[in-house]
Amino acid sequence: MNATAALALLAGGVAVAFSASPLPSRPIDPPAGAGAMAPNVTLAGGDVLLTWIEPTESRQDNKSRQDKSRRLRFSRLTARGWSAPATIASGATLLANWADFPGVIQAPDGALVAHWLEVTGPGAYGIKLSRSADGGATWAPAGALNTDDTPTEHGFVSWLAESDGVRGFWLDGRDLAGKSEKDAAMTLRTARVRGSVRGGEEKIDARVCSCCQTDAALAAAGPVIAYRDRTDEEVRDISVIRRTPEGWSQPTRVHADGWKIPGCPVNGPAIAAAGRRVAVAWFTAAPPNPRVQVAFSEDGGATFGPAAVVDGTLPIGRVDVALDANGDALVSWLAADPKSSSGGASVRLRRVTPQGKLGTPLPVAATSAARNSGFPRLVRAGDRLILAWVESGEPSKVRAAAVPVSAIR
Repeated sequence: MNATAALALLAGGVAVAFSASPLPSRPIDPPAGAGAMAPNVTLAGGDVLLTWIEPTESRQDNKSRQDKSRRLRFSRLTARGWSAPATIASGATLLANWADFPGVIQAPDGALVAHWLEVTGPGAYGIKLSRSADGGATWAPAGALNTDDTPTEHGFVSWLAESDGVRGFWLDGRDLAGKSEKDAAMTLRTARVRGSVRGGEEKIDARVCSCCQTDAALAAAGPVIAYRDRTDEEVRDISVIRRTPEGWSQPTRVHADGWKIPGCPVNGPAIAAAGRRVAVAWFTAAPPNPRVQVAFSEDGGATFGPAAVVDGTLPIGRVDVALDANGDALVSWLAADPKSSSGGASVRLRRVTPQGKLGTPLPVAATSAARNSGFPRLVRAGDRLILAWVESGEPSKVRAAAVPVSAIR
């Protein structure tokens, strides 16, 4: 393997070759302001919907260094490019968290529902909603996803569209109000949103990891939710829950990593589905070495096959995943740069077939391993992958690129 083609790395008994040639990606940076962070993308028909958080204009212009106000912004990517950014919400209580990012989903009637985190007290925050009936040009407050008033944490939301609205899934701390983690735990809950009406709340897991992202996908048989579970023995592996005709299933572990860790690693899974095929990607630091993995289900998430190691060398995690038209998984993740002495990292992509065949890991962009680099996000829009990530620095910037699916081999 020559130096211009690849760099071979070996760690923990797992060899990974990284292409040194850049992907044929096209920069499509969104209209995000200086200091932008927390990008998130979702698909709406053939369009890509992007949200991010940025300082208000007064902070950008340094007119008031004491102003802590932020705003949640929205833009739509069409064949003509990005739409003019619209403000969904703003204020000093809008919570900016490197790992718990806002998002937006399109309902079947075309309306958009956005969520973000709002500080409600010391160490407490809730999930606020806003709705747009004009494609994202204007937004109106739509209440809260969690309706309890406990001074606890609520967040890490994922969404699915249903026949007559949307459904949210989130981590909910209300059971911890006034209690220690010895007596109670973070829970996984769900509720539906129909227009501006919220209802049907259910607790679907009573003990989960406290600050890892959730993700949801719609398989042929119904919704499948991926999250980091938590046993009484502090094993925090990835589980899924399915919606069945009988109701929500019991949690099913995707793979028995056996990662026993006394605190939350802040590194949740990602899920994608097409028909009966489901792919889940995740990070684990269970022995013998840290790794990013992916596993497939051919029965809508009821059972999973063996895990394929996407990166067992220097992975940081922060994964995302999409399925291509053939059903292969296209996995993105953050990996440390072995040549960097200052915490450098890169956003990478790799193809994995359901049979476990691995493609070449490919670098997309340079970034940082620090928290402020956030979580790269991706969606597949036809024959392209659209990725968004944070370029850390002073100020930080939100970047985006389009990558041909055919280039990920």
